[in-house]
Amino acid sequence: MKGILWLNGKLLPAAEVRISPFDHGLLVGDGVFETLVARGGLPFAPQLHHERLVRSCELMGLPPMEESDFQAALVAVLQANELKDARLRVTLTSGDGPLGSDRGTEPCTHLVTATALKPWPPTERVWTVPWPRCERSALAGVKSTSYGENVIALAYAKARGAGEAMMANTRGELCEGTGSNVFVVMHGQLMTPPLTSGCLAGITRRLVLDACHSAGIICQERDLPLSVLEHCEEAFLTSSTRDVHPIDQIDGRPLPAPGLITRAVQQAFVLHGVKMAR
Repeated sequence: MKGILWLNGKLLPAAEVRISPFDHGLLVGDGVFETLVARGGLPFAPQLHHERLVRSCELMGLPPMEESDFQAALVAVLQANELKDARLRVTLTSGDGPLGSDRGTEPCTHLVTATALKPWPPTERVWTVPWPRCERSALAGVKSTSYGENVIALAYAKARGAGEAMMANTRGELCEGTGSNVFVVMHGQLMTPPLTSGCLAGITRRLVLDACHSAGIICQERDLPLSVLEHCEEAFLTSSTRDVHPIDQIDGRPLPAPGLITRAVQQAFVLHGVKMAR
C-alpha cells in the first residue's frame, strides 16, 4: 500500500497530509462520512453512498460534496494506491472552527482514503450492550464522525469475545450494531428493524431488501423487542464491508450460521450485486 490520500482536491502521500488542529471534525466531531468498498478496482454503489452523504450533510447543515468530485476522488485514490479490492472512506468536516460548538466560516475539509480490504471471519459473534441508541437524537440516521458511543460499545463486546455490539433504542427495541444493520429470523420469518428505530439507513441493508424482493424472499421491516435476540432462529449483519454476514452467537447463545434463510439471502444478494455491477 502506497498510502496516498485525497485531501481537498489533491492527491498527497499520507506523510505530507496536514489537517488543521482547529478542524471541527477533530475538535468536536462535526462531520459526516461514508465507508464503501471497491471490487476489481471499481467502487461499489457509489451513487447510493453519495446520496446518503448528501442526506447526512443536509441533517448536519453542511454543504455536500459534489457527486462528480466524490466519484473522481474514489477512483483517483484507488489508482494511486494500486488497489483493486479496497475499503474506501470519504470524510467531510465543517473545517476550521472555534474551540466550542459554534462553527467557523472556513471551507469544509474533504478527505478520501483507501486501504486494502481485509476479510471478515466466515461468521460473527455479537453481544448486546447496556447503552441505548437514541432514536430521537439530532444525529439519528446521520453517519456522523461522532462515533464515541460506538467505540465504547464495540470495546464492551470485544471484551466478551464478540466482534460486534448490538444496541437497543430508548424504547427497548432492537436497533443496530456499531457498524452494521441486523436481520433476524423468527418462526421462519425474516425481519429487520425499520429506520424509525433510529438505525442507520445502511446501503447494504437497502440492497438486501431489494435483493430479497427480487428473489421472492419476504422480509418485514418492523419494530422488534430486544428480546428477539434471545429467541431468534437465525440472524445476520449487513454492511458495506461485511455484505451478508451470518451470526453464530448472540450473548453466548449459539445459532446456525448460515441458516437456510440466511444462505438464501446471501445468494440473492450476490446475484443482485452482479446485476448492479453491470
